[in-house]
Amino acid sequence: MNNTSENIKEKQLSAKDFATDQDVRWCPGCGDYSILKQVQSILPEIGVKREDVVFISGIGCSSRFPYYMNTYGMHSIHGRATAIASGLKATRPDLSVWIITGDGDALSIGGNHFIHLLRRNFNVNILLFNNEIYGLTKGQYSPTSPKGQITKSTPMGSLDHPFNPLAVSLGAEGTFIARSMDRDPKHLREILLRANNHKGTSLVEIYQNCNVFNDGAFEVFTEKGTKADETIFIEQAQPLIFGQNKDKGIKLDGFKPVVVNLNQESANDLWVHDETDRVKAAMLVRFFSDQTQTERLPRPFGVFYREERYSYEEALAAQTMDALNKKGKGDLDSLLAGKNTWSIR
Repeated sequence: MNNTSENIKEKQLSAKDFATDQDVRWCPGCGDYSILKQVQSILPEIGVKREDVVFISGIGCSSRFPYYMNTYGMHSIHGRATAIASGLKATRPDLSVWIITGDGDALSIGGNHFIHLLRRNFNVNILLFNNEIYGLTKGQYSPTSPKGQITKSTPMGSLDHPFNPLAVSLGAEGTFIARSMDRDPKHLREILLRANNHKGTSLVEIYQNCNVFNDGAFEVFTEKGTKADETIFIEQAQPLIFGQNKDKGIKLDGFKPVVVNLNQESANDLWVHDETDRVKAAMLVRFFSDQTQTERLPRPFGVFYREERYSYEEALAAQTMDALNKKGKGDLDSLLAGKNTWSIR
C-alpha cells in the first residue's frame, strides 16, 4: 500500500476504530461510559494517527480507560500518571498525550505531581473524573467529598474541607482550566475538542456520577428540573445568564458577584465572560458554594481560563540545542566519572 492510500485510510477512521475488543469493566450506569464514548468520538476529528496517541492513567475506576482505547496506553501507578506523561512528552513531543485520573488519584496520592505538571505546562490533556468518592476501593471519602458526607470511612460524617479542583489548578498556574459533566455529552464533546486544541496543559474537570457509592452527587446540576437554575454555562464574550427562562444573570458589585433578576435589571450591566482574565477566573472558580444554602451562586461549566505560554518540552529542546551549540556533544562516561577520582586500598 502506498502512502497516499494509507493517508486516505487514516482520514476514514471513526469512533469505533478507537474502541478495543476488551469487556468494559465499569458498573452498569457508570458515568465513565459517557466520557469514554465522547473521547472516542472526537479522536477521528483531531486528525492524529492512532499510533501517535497515548492514554496514561494512574489507579482507580477511571484509570482502566487505556484498556478500552485502541491506541498506545499505560495503566500506571497511583498518582503518577502525570510524572510518566511528563517523561514521555519530554522525549516524544510529537505525541498526543492524554492523562486519565480521578479525584483521589490526582488530588490526594498524586497531588504534588498534579500541581507541578500544571505549572510546567507540558502540552498534554488531563481529564479529571470527579465523583467525590473512592469508588474502586468501595466507597471511602475522597479529597473532593463534601464536609459531613457519610461514607464507609467517615460513618459520622467527613470533617475535611473539600478540595476545589479548579481553584487548585488556577493557583498552580494552569493555562487551560475547564469543567464539564458526563450527562451533557454535547458540552463535554465541545470542551474536549477545545482542550485538545490548547497548546500547553489542559485540565478538564468532569463531574462523573458513581451510581454505586455516591449516586446523585451532581444531580442538582444534571437533572432537567434543577439544571437551568443551578448551573451557568460560560462562553467567551457572552454575558453570564442562566435560569429556566434565561431571566437571571450575574453582575459584579465591586468584586462581589451577585445574582440579579433580568426582569428588573438590564442585561447590559451583566458580567461578560473573558477566558483570558485571570482575576475574574479566580472569582469564577469560587462559585463553589454548598447547594443547600439559600443564597448561592450557580455552578459554572465551560472554559474558565486560558493563556498562551511556552510548553516545557519546547523550552527543554531549545535549552538542549543551546548546550550542544556551546559545548558540543557530551560524553556520558566522562560525565559519570567526573573530575574527581580516588582509589580504595
